[in-house]
Amino acid sequence: MGLQLVIPDSIVQAMRLPENRLTQELLVELALALYAQGSLAFGKARELAGMDHYAFGQLLGQRGIPRQYGPEELADDLRYARGQ
Repeated sequence: MGLQLVIPDSIVQAMRLPENRLTQELLVELALALYAQGSLAFGKARELAGMDHYAFGQLLGQRGIPRQYGPEELADDLRYARGQ
């Protein structure tokens, strides 16, 4: 198992998200933030978000987060193009 975060109930209630979507929404937001600050490569950020290559790229565009493109991103794009 990975890292566990404890979020106080008062914060969870203030988020106004359905309980069944809360974890996924938080993972997506965390993935976007870590990618935007350069802490996670595209492939790992989309994995954290639980999204496919295309959907995560679309979300970056919708949020105005520029794509960072280096060797890891190239390798991820090549794997995606090959269907791996």
